Amino acid sequence: MAIQTCSNCGTRNRVDEFLADVHQPVCGKCGARLGAGSSAFDDGKPQVVTDDSFARDVIGASSTHPVLVDAWAEWCGPCRMIAPVMEQLAAEAGGRYRIAKLNVDENPRTSHEYGIRSIPTMLIFKGGRVVDQIVGAVPKQAIASRLAAQL
Repeated sequence: MAIQTCSNCGTRNRVDEFLADVHQPVCGKCGARLGAGSSAFDDGKPQVVTDDSFARDVIGASSTHPVLVDAWAEWCGPCRMIAPVMEQLAAEAGGRYRIAKLNVDENPRTSHEYGIRSIPTMLIFKGGRVVDQIVGAVPKQAIASRLAAQL
């Protein structure tokens, strides 16, 4: 489930991403159409991506904005250290870039496709391809500068 904010009344709506591709979602309060330029990225939080949604939510989205994908696992201590940094970067994005999270244990196909062997690994996508990779728990400034280089 993604959260989309209605551009008409500001109400936050839960939207099933899979059904949104078939049926145009509408705001539960005012009935306005959702999704005209909005996405789960727009709520200032990292978007969870899966094997099934990766092509649409990362590859497709990277044609307009760089997308930083945080490959992580729940049991990984360094991944838990980086999580607040990802939250901060997503909140500071202001539409310039997007942050996504990929759980490697739950999404082995994408993890294998991009050769993720060590976590946390952060991949920066631009124009549908990987343009940078950061491995390990690094400071926020280091991640932000590598991301800024792609703007």
